[in-house]
Amino acid sequence: MPKKEAVSRSKLYKHKGNYTWQGIKTELYKPKGGDWADIVRRVIVGNRGESARFHFRYFEISPGGHSSFEEHRHEHVVICVRGKGKVLTGRKMNLLDFLDTLYIAPDTPHQLSNPFEEPFGFFCIVNARRDKPKILG
Repeated sequence: MPKKEAVSRSKLYKHKGNYTWQGIKTELYKPKGGDWADIVRRVIVGNRGESARFHFRYFEISPGGHSSFEEHRHEHVVICVRGKGKVLTGRKMNLLDFLDTLYIAPDTPHQLSNPFEEPFGFFCIVNARRDKPKILG
């Protein structure tokens, strides 16, 4: 007998203000350790059994914080929605401001940082199935 697939259900995640959503928990960027500082993440779509082939997440980097410097085979789309931040892609430094959108190609070394005085918040869309990042020195 064929295995029955799970059925995705439509769901509204109501924005509660201050870049938080009803039913979405705030998590650390990654498990403790590693070369990153002052980042939180909120997975809006992708952790609740949806059939989407992508994950839609919100990250926020506090002033002075940064992600790990890494590369991987999967791609990203980063859309700035709060403050501004810097993104190193390969050897190029990009400044992201409100609604600026950056495509990060597969196998591109990258790091996001916030040298500014306000939080840097951005949506990040990635493949649902993705490889583990390789941390670069």
